[in-house]
Order: sequence, then C-alpha cells, then structure tokens
Amino acid sequence: MSAISMLNPKAEVARAGQALAVNIGGAKGIQDVLKTNLGPKGTMKMLVGGAGDIKITKDGNVLLHEMQIQHPTASLIARASTAQDDITGDGTTSTVLLIGEFLKQADLYISEGLHPRIITEGFDKAKEKALEILDSMKISISGDEKANILTNISATSLGTKVHPVLATQLTPLIVDAVQAVQIDNNPIDLHMVELMEMMHRSDMETQLVKGLVLDHGGRHPDMPKRLENCYILTCNVSLEYEKTEVNSGFFYKSAEDREKLVTAERKFIEDRVQKIIELKKKVCTKENGKTFVVINQKGVDPFSLDAFAKEGMMALRRAKRRNMERLALACGGQAMNSVDDLQEDCLGHAGLVYEHVLGENKFTFVEKCANPQSVTILMKGPNKHTLQQTKDAVRDGLRAVKNALEDGCVIPGAGAYEVATHVALKKFLESVKGRARLGIQAYADGLLIIPKVLAQNAGYDAQEVIVKLLEEGAVNPTVGVDCDSGEVIVPQDKGIYDNYRVKRQMINSCTVIASNLLLVDEIMRAGMSSLKG
Repeated sequence: MSAISMLNPKAEVARAGQALAVNIGGAKGIQDVLKTNLGPKGTMKMLVGGAGDIKITKDGNVLLHEMQIQHPTASLIARASTAQDDITGDGTTSTVLLIGEFLKQADLYISEGLHPRIITEGFDKAKEKALEILDSMKISISGDEKANILTNISATSLGTKVHPVLATQLTPLIVDAVQAVQIDNNPIDLHMVELMEMMHRSDMETQLVKGLVLDHGGRHPDMPKRLENCYILTCNVSLEYEKTEVNSGFFYKSAEDREKLVTAERKFIEDRVQKIIELKKKVCTKENGKTFVVINQKGVDPFSLDAFAKEGMMALRRAKRRNMERLALACGGQAMNSVDDLQEDCLGHAGLVYEHVLGENKFTFVEKCANPQSVTILMKGPNKHTLQQTKDAVRDGLRAVKNALEDGCVIPGAGAYEVATHVALKKFLESVKGRARLGIQAYADGLLIIPKVLAQNAGYDAQEVIVKLLEEGAVNPTVGVDCDSGEVIVPQDKGIYDNYRVKRQMINSCTVIASNLLLVDEIMRAGMSSLKG
C-alpha cells in the first residue's frame, strides 16, 4: 500500500510500472493525433468549437492550442510544443512525435527490466552528440545564395501549413517583407510587418503592400478619396473640443459674453488646425503639385475636418498607436506631439494614398513609399477560416525567414538531420561502455520517426524508405526523403531547408521532457481540493 494512501485515503495513485504506462499511453495518444499532420503531404484536421465554429488546419500549434486535452501527460507535452512554437515559430508536430517515440523506444527496454535512470543517462549522452552533429551540418547563408535559401526556407515552412499553390504565392511576399524591415544589423522586429485581412475575393490574391494599410478611412464626405505625391503628417495632437478637466462653471452677463466664451474655447483648437493648414500651404504649391495627408492618433472634430476638406487635404483620426510607429518607418518623417514647431523635415512622403471601401469597412492605402522600413501583407480570402489559416501560415513563414537571417545558417530538411544523427549515434555506440549504450540506441531509433512519418504521410511504405535512407546515409551524410517520389534525395538539390534554432530547441526540449517522464514512478491525484469540505 502506498504511503500517500495512509495520509489521504481518497488519493488516486498510479505506481511504478503503471505510472510509466500512463505516461507512455498519453504520449502515444497525442503522437497518433498529430502524426498525420507532419510534412507537406500531411492531412488536415477539422476542429469544431463549442459554439459550432469550424477550423480546418494542419498547423500543430493551432491544433494543440484549440484542442481540449484532459490527459495530464499529453497536456504537458502539448504545452512544451506550443512553447517551442512561441519561441521559434515552428517544430510543434515534430516535438510531439519525438517525445512520443523516445518514450516508446525506451519502453521496449524498460519492459525487459532495465531501469529508466540508465536510459535517461544514455539520452543525455546522445543529446550532446546530436547537438554536435547539428553544428556540423550548418549551411551558412552567403551573399550569392542568400535570396535563394531564404525563399526555400520560407517555402519549406509554408508547405507544411497550407496548400502548395498558396505556399508558392506567399513565399516571395514573406521574404520581401522580412528583408524590408531588416535595418542593418539591428534585431528584426516582425511587428513592423502589418498583417491586414480583407474578406473578399480569393486567398490567391494576397499581396505585399510596400507601405501601410490602415483599417479606417476619412470621416468627411468632401475629402478627396485619392491623392498622389503626398506629404504625410503623423501626429498625436487632439483636434477636437474638450471639456475642462475640473468641474467649472462660467457666469456671463449677456448673450454676447457667452458668444465670446464659446469662440475663445473654439479658437484654441482652430489655431492648431490653422498651423497645420499653413504648413500645407507652405509645402504644397501649384507648381510642385504636392498634396497633404494628416494622420492623427487622437480625435479630429467635424469643424476641423471641414477646414481640412476645404483645403483639399485628407485627414484620418484615431489611428492605432502601433501604426504611428509604422508610418514613420514606412514614409519617413517623424510623429509629432505638438503643432508648435512643424517643419517640412518632419513630414513623411508617399507616392499614393487612396481609400478603398469594402462593404461597410473602409481601408486607407499608403503606397509607393521611397524606402519603406515597414510593410503590410494584405491577406484576402472568401471566409473567416481561410483568412485565419493564411494568417497563421504567414506568421510562421515570417518567423522562419527571421530565424534564418538571425542564425546566419540553415540545416538540410526532409529528415536529413535525423538520418545523419541516427547513423552517427550508431557509430558513437561502439565507443561507449556499459548499459548507457541502450539509452543511446533507443534515442537513435527514436529519431527515425520523422523520416518514417514523412514517408507514411506521402503514401509510401515506411520500412522500405527507411532501409533505403540508411543504406544511402552510411555513404552520404546528408540524405532525406522525397515526399513526391518516395526516393532518397539530397535536400539541398530540391531546396528543402529547416531552421537551425528550431532543430536545436527541439533536441533540447524533447530529450529533457522524455527523460523527466521516464523518471516518474508515481502519479498521485491528491492535490488540495478547491472546495474545502
């Protein structure tokens, strides 16, 4: 009888062998769910929410976030995998498969009486060796190859998330977007790529706007809808009448006094508007044919809008704060917090600003900027779930390109790294003494799950493909599986690359979690109940 049940007779306990069976069962369960999603030929899953809303996806991260997982081990693995996605943007499905397979392989030895601690020691040695091999397989991104490799890594990432035709369409947009926001050697801020959704037409019409798309339009019917060759003033100045902050009352003798008071209150705002209009008159003359756009973070009241409209200016109010940062980067100039020292050099410049109306929604496009360091990916699609799927894919694609640029290198994909590590670990076994060899053996066999599942999902016989891979792998260090033909290929020839940091993170986290789960010898549900009885 376990010690805990003497302390708490209501406790539910799973002891040694049983505890391990619970853990391995949970890992296998979640592995079987996600197995069919891996790779470009993976199948889709359809999730139906509580309210009947439907989501169709094969992105492991979305699935794990949206699924209700009740098994404690499975939910632990799911959390680890989604953390992997949050940090590196990819590798969720692979993480789940590897953890499940490591536990499965270890179970073969444990069921014959080997202690789990010995296996975990073998796992640690194998992990160090695997990381060494990872470093030896790096392909650095050099000048000539750079554009080609970035396109390929984006295509590899997107190919596993959306339809291949859509992936081909999105790839160049994503590479251009990341390169536009990369400023010298500063860290890349992906928030400077705005993702804007428009629900119309088809998802094949997704495009990259070298500028900004704002999700609101002008507020005055007489304002121009389209301006070319524009100066852009981004400001954070209130251009509307505001009540005083303290509760004050005014006393006046006659109606004239009241009029004076009202005009004085208005004048304060009118002066600000006048300063902006004066700047417009100074910089926009008939000769240079320039036009003027005001984009304000705070409100602009009807009188001020009217004054701007009379001057043929376009004014947008209540822009998002994030867009103020983006505007300054896209058009140049700087965001102004007061109208006192307005100069020509604080204005941005755009070749074209126009308003696009879609149903009840208005969008304002700021395009043809000279040197945009902030861009917009405009996603189109006929319905909500198509847009959502495209958005998830674009986000992962952006991160794949960003990771490659920051790492300065990539790794061959298509399961090549796993095969190479398997072959290297088998050689490494000969130099290891004692029972830790068994752990390394289990680790090496576990890694083969990735190429095995890639082949299965493409409709080929897993065993046959693995045999071919290992025969070739003994001779050539980088060989992967071709999902189109089921044959052995060199991934670089087909442009299949993976991110270095995704693989590194995966090897580290999978080994640690698999080891921890193996060392669990008792599972107790004896936590404090939330209702003290």
